[in-house]
Amino acid sequence: MRFPNQIATNVAIQIGGIPILLRCAAPEFVEMVQARYAGFFSEEDCAPDEAIAQFDIELLPAGEMQNDEEVQVWCDRDLWHLRRGDFWVEWDSKSRAGRIRQELNPYALNSVLRIVHSLILAREGGFLLHAASVIKDGHAFLFAGVSGAGKTTIARLAPPDTILLTDEISYVRPTNAGYTAWGTPFSGELGRIGENASAPIQTIFFLQQGSENRLEAVDSVTAVRRLLRNILFFSDQSTEVGMVFESACEFIKRVPVRQLTFVPDVSVWELVA
Repeated sequence: MRFPNQIATNVAIQIGGIPILLRCAAPEFVEMVQARYAGFFSEEDCAPDEAIAQFDIELLPAGEMQNDEEVQVWCDRDLWHLRRGDFWVEWDSKSRAGRIRQELNPYALNSVLRIVHSLILAREGGFLLHAASVIKDGHAFLFAGVSGAGKTTIARLAPPDTILLTDEISYVRPTNAGYTAWGTPFSGELGRIGENASAPIQTIFFLQQGSENRLEAVDSVTAVRRLLRNILFFSDQSTEVGMVFESACEFIKRVPVRQLTFVPDVSVWELVA
């Protein structure tokens, strides 16, 4: 597949403290990025050597791509290929340079960013997690669960003094002292992107809705299994899959884990913090 060289305006999207540089000649693309990633978007110059990844964007006319194709992610040495019906991406993880072919569609770019960040985090010992997360009293709390577990509900019930990081996809990175959660622009049913903020993770809760508010301990083996079930990772490359597994095990060793059964009422937050 050929990608014409359309280097023009540089824009940077910084999620989790990691800048990704996008270059596109189309002003409508810049406008779309600015609207979709407010708070995570910068028009300031971002030097290529400062960005963990840099992409030239080729915009295609509406209706040209086959939107029913399932996502595929594979690697040939250092060259990653990301493909779905609404995008086609090539990214060299060694040189950090890549190209994205898509229509003017925020959902396509959103998915590309999730996949690229998941690959970057795998090598750092971090991950993207199906979890709501908030900051309260200087600490981050994660609420993980599959669809319907109550991630958006728990975020909606959060006290006014909390900072919403996300109600859908949490961004987890390791530090020397533990793990940090970062805000993301990946929103769920709440329809509100998170704040571009971060804090050390205090606790992760696995959610379950029930008839009462209750906290329970979770053994480490069960915790790792449940965590892996909620980690977003799109490749079946054995090296990267192994990294994700090791990251999950290390995370559970270092972060307190609880099962949180709750009723949809603000009183649940009395158990959280």
